[in-house]
Amino acid sequence: QVQLVESGGGLVQAGGSLRLSCAASGRTFSTYTMGWFRQAPGKEREFVASISRSGSIARYTNSVEGRFTISRDNAKNTVYLQMNNLKPEDTAVYYCAAVNGRVDGSNYYRVSSYDYWGRGTQVTVSS
Repeated sequence: QVQLVESGGGLVQAGGSLRLSCAASGRTFSTYTMGWFRQAPGKEREFVASISRSGSIARYTNSVEGRFTISRDNAKNTVYLQMNNLKPEDTAVYYCAAVNGRVDGSNYYRVSSYDYWGRGTQVTVSS
């Protein structure tokens, strides 16, 4: 089992940047595929980015491609989401997610592909 704790959210003006962190418990962090999802009020939780166990493969939803960067430090049991050029439509609660093992290339964006979730961190982008 793994426990996930997100941090780094806050209020930022459009065009600004934030860096989210997700700290994981346990000694087998490197065996987990990690993801970031977000949920805006009244909307379903949606995929933002994922990263493979080694960090060699990163995937993004189209709306954040080129603005967000996911990375991980397996020595620190932490995954990051660097968010640049933020837009008001990025406003949401951001969740860190994990699943032990590899996620099939056709399923990395599915909420149901991940077994463990953090409690989320609020990101608010003002116009």
